[in-house]
Amino acid sequence: MNRMTRKEQRQLFGIFFKIGVTTIGGGYAMIPMMEHEIVQRMKWLDQQEFMDILAVSQATPGIFAVDMASHIGHKLGGVRMALLAALGNVLPSFIIILILATLFQQFKEIQLVEYAFRAIRPVVVALIAAPVFSMARSASLTRYTLWIPLVSASLIYFLGVSPVYIILIAALAGWGYGLLKGKQKASRS
Repeated sequence: MNRMTRKEQRQLFGIFFKIGVTTIGGGYAMIPMMEHEIVQRMKWLDQQEFMDILAVSQATPGIFAVDMASHIGHKLGGVRMALLAALGNVLPSFIIILILATLFQQFKEIQLVEYAFRAIRPVVVALIAAPVFSMARSASLTRYTLWIPLVSASLIYFLGVSPVYIILIAALAGWGYGLLKGKQKASRS
């Protein structure tokens, strides 16, 4: 679809706004709702197009939900629709954070609010740690590879090494390991 009508443009914005308001749990939690709205209900994309966009969005740097929204919007109507879909997706969070920040500034001196935020801190740590453990399970860590995330985290935390350098070093090491394995396999053949 190259040209969206004004009504379709409003619908696109509304769909992503609704998804942004009602979905809790981050970008991946939004996938079923996006698929239902865009593929099944509106029939703007077929299943294969949606899966292609999903794959590209996972490989694109940035916020996954915004990547999905902008790629879907772009597929439906170019850059303008990409911006409209991304705005619809981000605007609810922006408004909620703006309201909370404003309220926090007004009530941060109240003792109960301070206690509430102290109680929330460990929960935030758990929310950050949970995906780390989930990723560790899927990373196929063994006794031979467990040192890699431990050394990486130590370099970042204790020595202040930029995560960008860690990623680049890991990519180069993986590439080198792949070359070495390929040569070993070729020499055995």
